[in-house]
Amino acid sequence: MSWLSRDRTIAPPRFNRWLIPPAALAVHLCIGQAYATSVYKTALVTHFDASLTQIGIIFSIAIVMLGLSAAVLGTWVDRNGPRMAMFTSALLWTSGFLVGALGIFTNQLWLVYLGYGFIGGIGLGIGYISPVSTLIKWFPDRPGLATGMAIMGFGGGALVASPLSTQLLRLYDPDSGVEGWVASGDAVGKLFLTLAAVYLVYMMFGAFTIKVPAEGWRPAGFDPAKLKTRKLITTDNVSAANAIRTPQFWFVWIALFCNVTAGIGILEQASPMIQDFFRGADGTTAVSVAVAGGFVGLLSIGNMGGRFLWSTASDAIGRKRIYMVYLGVGAVLYVVLALAGSSTTLLFVAMAVIIISFYGGGFSTAPAYLRDLFGTFQVGAIHGRLLTAWSAAGIAGPLIVNAFLDSQGTPGELTAGAYQPALLTMVVLLIIGFIANLLVKPVDTRFHEPDRNTEHLVKEA
Repeated sequence: MSWLSRDRTIAPPRFNRWLIPPAALAVHLCIGQAYATSVYKTALVTHFDASLTQIGIIFSIAIVMLGLSAAVLGTWVDRNGPRMAMFTSALLWTSGFLVGALGIFTNQLWLVYLGYGFIGGIGLGIGYISPVSTLIKWFPDRPGLATGMAIMGFGGGALVASPLSTQLLRLYDPDSGVEGWVASGDAVGKLFLTLAAVYLVYMMFGAFTIKVPAEGWRPAGFDPAKLKTRKLITTDNVSAANAIRTPQFWFVWIALFCNVTAGIGILEQASPMIQDFFRGADGTTAVSVAVAGGFVGLLSIGNMGGRFLWSTASDAIGRKRIYMVYLGVGAVLYVVLALAGSSTTLLFVAMAVIIISFYGGGFSTAPAYLRDLFGTFQVGAIHGRLLTAWSAAGIAGPLIVNAFLDSQGTPGELTAGAYQPALLTMVVLLIIGFIANLLVKPVDTRFHEPDRNTEHLVKEA
């Protein structure tokens, strides 16, 4: 397996670094399918005769395993290089679909938990961090742009997977033309098999076209000394083991956790939320199911666009300042949404899309923020540890929102007022995150690695 090693992926002289983003996108667009699970959620509820909660656990397991595997295996990813990591991710992610399909065909829900949730979730974590850390090394002059390009793919994966999955389900189910149609379990199983085959090809393309820069490589005209003109950007390096001992890591962790928790507050309830906000006293809503579905699509575009736009902007204004926007302006927008969001659909949609763009931007800016604070050495491992904030937020966000809504009334009969306690709670969280971000300052020199050959550092990691 030496052809998967880091040494076999070192780029030759005059290699064009712009060939790396397509390799990264090939992986992120595939694993971004995780955001498209709602396409077949109702079908699985019917097939397994299960509750929405029981089926929703599949996604929750996948996100938790994403964060945990990224944290535990981040150092392994940095040590062995992106090709080994992306190859492993492809095998795990597609194996998750295969095991999940077996569970569907045999009517064993636990196999779907094991396959898509546990095995696929580990593939998610490895696949998420490996292209990002590589892009940062190729674009030291524009790390925000680099991470935005990759993580935009994860946010946009659902835009590809959702219509593709819908069409395939219609193709595989002979009853798709019936009014009120819900896809059969057999159709979902065949969908899983198809996605496994398609994603394996694309992810292997990414794995075998990825390259790492040779030691000492720099972009033409790039002077690392100029980075020192910004207070928070270091040209030194901090190991993953030392990074988690610094207060800076935990301040960024809190900021990301708060930002993600608030964003999930809208994403998790998007479709019913817009209908409830415009529900009249007679119980009817001015927003149809089709319009609510279109709103979810707009949020996906905002999520994807924010990952590229805000992360790229952070190269100009700085990572700390852009997080002040995510958290500070985000808190203001949540207040407006809670108190005046039901006044017009235009205001509601505009506030929600901007908030979700901040949610996406927080993800894509985080790796560049870590690179500024801790250097490029083991930035993938540090990023993996930071993603535990996502795992925690993936549990906290839905719990907070659902707990408040359960106490307010019956689903399908809620109004805008029922959402105010949950939304204002998110405001408090964003303020906490804003304060944590304000406390970020340069890492103390005692945490820096000695100035010696990086190869030695990798062997000791």
